[in-house]
Amino acid sequence: MGMMDKFKQMLKGHEDQADKAVDKGGDYIDQRTQGKYSGQVDSAQERMKDQYGRNDQGPGEPGQ
Repeated sequence: MGMMDKFKQMLKGHEDQADKAVDKGGDYIDQRTQGKYSGQVDSAQERMKDQYGRNDQGPGEPGQ
């Protein structure tokens, strides 16, 4: 079992909390870098959410 599989198992049932944590972390990085890397941070946030299965549960938010 790979590290990502273990991570997904730990998050199972807590996707909403994980979404909030990813968003909060991204906001912190944006704040510390004064938004200089906001595009890259947003991409990383979406990739993290996709990796732990947010989109496996149903459709994501439209337009993102």
